Amino acid sequence: MMTRRVVVTGMGLVTPLGHTVESTWQALLDGTSGVGFITAFDASDFAVKIAAEVRDLDISRWLDVKEARRFGRHVHLAVAASEMALENSGLEITEENAERVGVVIGSGIGGLGLIEEQHEILRTRGPRRVSPFFIPGAIINMSSGIVSIRTGARGPNSATVTACSTSAHAIGDALMYVRHGYADAIICGGSESVVTPLTVAGFASMRALSTRNDEPERASRPWDRDRDGFVIGEGAAVVVLEELEHARRRGAPILAEVLGFGMSSDAYHISAPCEDGDGAIRVMRVALEDAGVAAENVDYINAHGTSTPLGDRVETIAIKAVFGDHARRVAVSSTKSMTGHLLGAAGSLEFAVCVLAMRDGVVPPTINLDDPEPENDLDYVPHTAREMPVDVALTNSFGFGGTNACLVVGRAD
Repeated sequence: MMTRRVVVTGMGLVTPLGHTVESTWQALLDGTSGVGFITAFDASDFAVKIAAEVRDLDISRWLDVKEARRFGRHVHLAVAASEMALENSGLEITEENAERVGVVIGSGIGGLGLIEEQHEILRTRGPRRVSPFFIPGAIINMSSGIVSIRTGARGPNSATVTACSTSAHAIGDALMYVRHGYADAIICGGSESVVTPLTVAGFASMRALSTRNDEPERASRPWDRDRDGFVIGEGAAVVVLEELEHARRRGAPILAEVLGFGMSSDAYHISAPCEDGDGAIRVMRVALEDAGVAAENVDYINAHGTSTPLGDRVETIAIKAVFGDHARRVAVSSTKSMTGHLLGAAGSLEFAVCVLAMRDGVVPPTINLDDPEPENDLDYVPHTAREMPVDVALTNSFGFGGTNACLVVGRAD
């Protein structure tokens, strides 16, 4: 089986911090929080009243009103991010290359907002009033489907669904498709939009969410002694992966090289990580081995870092186990401190952050890290972005069900 080098040639971001790559990136470097009071619904009676929402997005730039009404918001965000990424890459999909271009865009939950809306219509107005577009509009793979239809990409078309590892797995799948010759380019990543009553109530019942309602911007605080859960977010992050020589022939912008990918399972608990970090340790080791990169050559880790009491501690344990003495020298930060947790879109957003850190020689901070626990003693880049060269970066994604993904990215030659 052939093994080809794979590079990043385009990116598109729609996040709580901005509607473009550059606006999101600048907000991250400025240490800006995208967390605020929920506006998507009336949360006054909820224990959790805060989220990181994508505000003021004019979806009519990408979808007309009639078309947008048929699909869940996860599809809207995916279309916007995908078309930005494709434009950024300069890749033109034609009759000649369409079968060599694919789409892999996942979602951890999908169109739950549309499900809630249509269930209310069923309950109050009867079955005949349920939209005929309800099912295709809500299913998770429709983001990939619509992007494929709109762009004409006729290669591999799929959607990963692995909770909070979803979009990291999407990029990993795309990497393997291109590496092994199933496609020359893949539009890949994740989209999530479930700031809805049912989602917030469900996560709150698990006691997974922060209840720091009086200080929304300070609620997401990875590794801090006073952290009390994650902040739910929404958004989409899509990248274009391309075979190196294919990209060179068309003069594409080569932003970074995808060096390695790892997968593992905790095989332990439906929502909690192994307390010894076993799954996280193994997934990082697999990714580094796949990349052919020694642990001491990693400059930056964009951590999963959700701001949960157990998860943050376990990830620190795992980083120490994998990186040894180098663990105290590598820069580690959690951009979820600013974006909240985008669930199925988190991994691809954080992969894009690694690419941008490499491009500009600066790593974003972990904000709100005022008083780290004694065992959380790595260099988490607190409060302020740091200028430093980044030649190799690693990003972790861990999901419910014990599913883990890790990506290693390197500076383009």
